[in-house]
Amino acid sequence: MNNNLMILPASKHTGIRLIRIPEDIEEHEAYRYVTGLIAKVEEGAEYNWDDILDLLEERGFEAVEFVLGPSLD
Repeated sequence: MNNNLMILPASKHTGIRLIRIPEDIEEHEAYRYVTGLIAKVEEGAEYNWDDILDLLEERGFEAVEFVLGPSLD
């Protein structure tokens, strides 16, 4: 099982997401791909996390459930 993960930060803690990177994609390539995909979705009038996730899943990314711990600062 692939353990390469990417945190998608957000201005509100409820918007933070964690995704698993497909095994056939290197980390730097995944970063560029996800950045481009998010920019593409943001061009539309209305979008939400599900719109982004649908496109990510088409390429093999997976959403990962997680627990956000307490702040360190």
